[in-house]
Amino acid sequence: VDLMCLLITFFMLTTAFSKPKAMEITMPEKSDKNDIKDQPKIAANKTLNILISGNDQIYYYYGVADPSKPPLPALTKSDYSKDGIRKVLLQRNKVVFKAVAELRQKVVKGELVMADSTLNTRIKELKKSDKNAPIVLIKADEKAKYKNIVDIIDEMAITTIASYAVVDITPTELKMVAAAPK
Repeated sequence: VDLMCLLITFFMLTTAFSKPKAMEITMPEKSDKNDIKDQPKIAANKTLNILISGNDQIYYYYGVADPSKPPLPALTKSDYSKDGIRKVLLQRNKVVFKAVAELRQKVVKGELVMADSTLNTRIKELKKSDKNAPIVLIKADEKAKYKNIVDIIDEMAITTIASYAVVDITPTELKMVAAAPK
């Protein structure tokens, strides 16, 4: 009986400590109607589009790919390394990234004393305060792997990008990816 009680206690404690790790992604609701007037307007100069394809290929372009207003933006091929897409994201978001890094450094050094929840709230405020921060649109075609989407969302967290969305890739962008050098 003693051994049974110890085993029950052991298993109860170990299952409580092993929480599953999951990434929280808030996806927009799909509406049945396709009203363009209800969609939010995004400034083209703030938009960075990331296109993910098969074989771990990743491309990006700035602005909007509108076939009615030629020329289409040029695709730039990148990779998932620190000198690839991360460098591009850091260049676009350097003001917020530096501010968050300085805040964390002050907390680590002990210059500022605050709870983790307060620190996270201050970081969220810093992310929202920058009016020139990029809006990143992540688009994957049917050849993209789930791992690549998780990798790019990790890059958003690493580079402290506040505004990003996973959206459907357009037919124009599919043609751009198909015509891009491999």
